[in-house]
Amino acid sequence: MSDTYTPTGAAEQFIEHGEDIHDTKAPSGPIERRWEQRQFDAKLVNAANRRKIKVIVVGTGLAGASAAATLGEAGYHVTSFCYQDSPRRAHSIAAQGGINAAKNYRNDGDSVYRLFYDTVKGGDFRSRESNSYRLAQVSVNIIDQCVAQGVPFAREYGGLLDNRSFGGVQVSRTFYARGQTGQQLLIGAYQALERQVAAGTVEVHTRHEMLDLVMVDGKARGVIVRDMVTGEIESHTADAVVLASGGYGNVYFLSTNAMGCNVTATWRAHRRGAYFGNPCYTQIHPTCIPVSGDYQSKLTLMSESLRNDGRIWVPKKAGDDRHPRDIPEDERDYYLERIYPSFGNLVPRDIASRAAKYQCDDGKGVGPGGLGVYLDFADAIERMGRPAVEAKYGNLFDMYARITGEDPYTEPMRIYPAVHYVMGGLWVDYDLQSNLEGLFVTGEANFSDQGANRLGASALMQGLADGYFVLPTTIANYLAAGPFEPVAEDHPAVLEARQSVEERIRKLLAVDGNRTVDSYHKELGHIMWEYCGMERTEEGLTKAIGLIRELRDDFWKNVKVTGEAEELNQTLERAGRVVDFFELGELMCIDALNREESCGGHFRAESQTEDGEALRHDDRFAYVAAWEFGGEKPILHKEPLEYEYVEMKARSYK
Repeated sequence: MSDTYTPTGAAEQFIEHGEDIHDTKAPSGPIERRWEQRQFDAKLVNAANRRKIKVIVVGTGLAGASAAATLGEAGYHVTSFCYQDSPRRAHSIAAQGGINAAKNYRNDGDSVYRLFYDTVKGGDFRSRESNSYRLAQVSVNIIDQCVAQGVPFAREYGGLLDNRSFGGVQVSRTFYARGQTGQQLLIGAYQALERQVAAGTVEVHTRHEMLDLVMVDGKARGVIVRDMVTGEIESHTADAVVLASGGYGNVYFLSTNAMGCNVTATWRAHRRGAYFGNPCYTQIHPTCIPVSGDYQSKLTLMSESLRNDGRIWVPKKAGDDRHPRDIPEDERDYYLERIYPSFGNLVPRDIASRAAKYQCDDGKGVGPGGLGVYLDFADAIERMGRPAVEAKYGNLFDMYARITGEDPYTEPMRIYPAVHYVMGGLWVDYDLQSNLEGLFVTGEANFSDQGANRLGASALMQGLADGYFVLPTTIANYLAAGPFEPVAEDHPAVLEARQSVEERIRKLLAVDGNRTVDSYHKELGHIMWEYCGMERTEEGLTKAIGLIRELRDDFWKNVKVTGEAEELNQTLERAGRVVDFFELGELMCIDALNREESCGGHFRAESQTEDGEALRHDDRFAYVAAWEFGGEKPILHKEPLEYEYVEMKARSYK
């Protein structure tokens, strides 16, 4: 494929164009001073007034729990919602490998600036400089906060915190707790949250799902939620709303996300006017257990940390079905080490994922269907000894053995890429406020820090940075004008939002067709993976938009939603989420069709270099795509990206 690509403008038939958008809150000046300057410039709320101000936080993962706990500690009255039966079941608990921080404990050349640079480069120069630098700055405080909470990070023999490396970097900056870092960090945040519950500053509502946003005079003032046990629709109002509801990877049906993860909270805010940023930026994780059959409802992640000591390879000969231990060294292709000698097995996730796909496309894949590559620990076990490997990765190895029935200590793991994280989300400014006043968005639910590809171990970093350190400062700047006039439950805006939710539920129950909700979700996921997955083309994306529209029309004619509205009804819950996934999936394909370049996890087959790497077009696409809900056609607003401290250049890990 040539390094040149002639744009066709194929997306124009699907979109309208709006005015450019700008982040007016981002400070100027030296980048290392910008966050400090913003903190000083932000208005404050005195302690007495905080007790009069109410904030709603939707989601209790790392971003939501840390935000609610910190705001509660500051004295605000916080109402927290989660659809799980406990805040501890938020999907953050599934994160395995670690959390980044620029502590330079290994004395290997790390620094705040290097973490900032790695983040911008890893995001393929499609993230904001100011946000990425702030994230790197705040990272050093997160570890101290978590240690103080008792998070049991791994330690070296001398008692100091240990580090390991992750893809896309050449230093060791990832702090970890075996393969269960997310669980340990979430327990820390949960303890902080429950302390505030006991203190009376935070009120937690479990088994409640947000179904709409209440807008009053152009400001976010509340949410409509459904009690998932009784089916009751409830209205809750406040002075500001924080969405920390996670990502939307389950639009693909099969992903590493928990089955309950969905887009409804952010999508309903989008329909109320919040811009959606870069929806097509999806991260495919290279280290997942391959699909084993059509019956699966989710996929299992194997931590990227395994790539520190495991070596990835395939047989050199296509169709070689010998047992891996019967294939001699000279007949193995350690393709990442061969193609990317500087980074080897620790190239970024998007590059490792595409490389695995190419090997399987060439017929060198292993396992059922040829959709797998080997992750081999034989060298590590010989070099370090089995006890050392067990100490670092034991629970991950045990999990793999339970799922596959294979012993990774004696034969290589089989891995294949899968949908994992999304870099897209609601558009926010430097203060984490959406374009809707009073609506703040944190963690994976916003688009802001990761660009077109997230480096490993940066999700936990962003979630805790937003919740513990950024939002509590920036939301105060907005709340300083409060407390605002209370919004009554019979306010016309509240009643309208509530009636909208009730009507949507009635409509779903009234279809009474003959096809299950899950069958529609699975078919949508197949369309998304096939045409908007690891590789996208103009022809495929255009086809996908048509297929999604046809499937959505069929859904509203033939879906069968059993049960009643006023009861525990999981079919109804899933149906509402799939409705939003239909609309999101279409927007993702339109966004991918419009972005006629390859960058990070967004790979357009028409735009690649001679050796198959992503080819950006900075002259035309150095912008954030912020989409406004427009009914028939979404409206595109562009936020230009400018770089003062990092030179935009071809991203290379060779």
